[in-house]
Amino acid sequence: MARFSIRASPTRWRWVLWALLAVGFLLVSFHRVTTAVLAEDLSRAFETTGAELGLLHASFFYIYAGLQLPAGILVDRAGSRRVAAGGLLVMALGVFGFALAPTYAISFASRALLGLGGSVLYTATLRFLANWYRPDEFATMTGWTVAAAGMGGVLASTPLALAIDAADWRSVLLAIGVAGVGLAVLTFLLIRDRPQDAGFTPLSGVESPTSSVELSAVIENTKLVLRERETWLLGTMLFLVLGVNFSFLGLWGVPYIANLYEVSVQTASLVVFAGNVGFLLGSPLMGTLSDRLGYRTELIVVSCTLFTLAYGLLLVTVTPPLFVAAGLLFVALFVMGGTIIAFTVIKERHDAEASATATGAINSVGYFGAAILPAVMGYALDTYWTGETLAGARVYTAAGYRVAFAIATVSGIVAVACAYALHRRESALDAASTATAETTD
Repeated sequence: MARFSIRASPTRWRWVLWALLAVGFLLVSFHRVTTAVLAEDLSRAFETTGAELGLLHASFFYIYAGLQLPAGILVDRAGSRRVAAGGLLVMALGVFGFALAPTYAISFASRALLGLGGSVLYTATLRFLANWYRPDEFATMTGWTVAAAGMGGVLASTPLALAIDAADWRSVLLAIGVAGVGLAVLTFLLIRDRPQDAGFTPLSGVESPTSSVELSAVIENTKLVLRERETWLLGTMLFLVLGVNFSFLGLWGVPYIANLYEVSVQTASLVVFAGNVGFLLGSPLMGTLSDRLGYRTELIVVSCTLFTLAYGLLLVTVTPPLFVAAGLLFVALFVMGGTIIAFTVIKERHDAEASATATGAINSVGYFGAAILPAVMGYALDTYWTGETLAGARVYTAAGYRVAFAIATVSGIVAVACAYALHRRESALDAASTATAETTD
């Protein structure tokens, strides 16, 4: 009886559908950061340098970043259901290829295929939210969606390390690939793009675009999004924040802790686990706070500032007490939830029919940071290679990690500048709108 009660109410049923899409995005987040725990296994399997390992990690993001804008356009045209189901299936194929890869080149190509499939899940979910939730619910639901990604990061840390210790990394990934195929089938069978497609009337307060946007409208929307300075301010800020966090938490965090603190990979993964818990908690809390208080750009500025301070303290200390390092990484990931409000800001600047295109545009710029910065940090660390290896992986000096933290801190300073410039522009726009309204009255 409960099942039918849930299905009869659009405000209840939308939670079931959102949860299905959120699990898909969880898998995307899981796969994009597994290389942190797998770093030593991959170094042994493919005999990689730090730069090569950085490139392997980033191969996911090269495709993922480049396809965010096209993914947004595709979602606006074809809808969330078909695009998300297809993306999950392609991602599963990438998992199978990566798990079975005999060479570095095949593993690189397979991880790129993972990025191809995963590239559509976030924009598809945001478009679903725009169609099923009110504007004053959007930041909250975006936060919960990103929290699902945080859970993926959590599962890709200590739980993954324990699973690999019990079996082996290839078998674990194969099992996850099978689960991905099942999720793709469920997504295609259950998800509906709009309440009307599920047999409901449009929800009160929700702008309901047509099920398929005309190509000419998509082209005009894309031009408008790319012309706006706000798009590039938001995109650059995300480029730096996402790029730094996914470099450290997705690749270099575990080796940094394991090498400099001389602890096991399992122990080091617990520190990364703390960072991912910050990501898990920060996004829904900051999104809810934004919707409740009505603050958007203010929270983005504060978040970027705290992000910069966290990495700045790591730059100064390099090896603070282990619990302090875990706390700083927790803060850096927690406040990333505040920067995710960028998607609400860009969505609110455009009509519903352009929501996926707009969010896809800034997401594309943001994830280019996750594609570029890991390799940059890998080259920097290779300069400080001790010439030694530990369990087949290269060992780097504290000076090398200080350079990496310097890159992170400078990135944070630029992100703060972008966030503040955005805040000034949005504040001026709000003031002008208020003055116009008062004049009209």
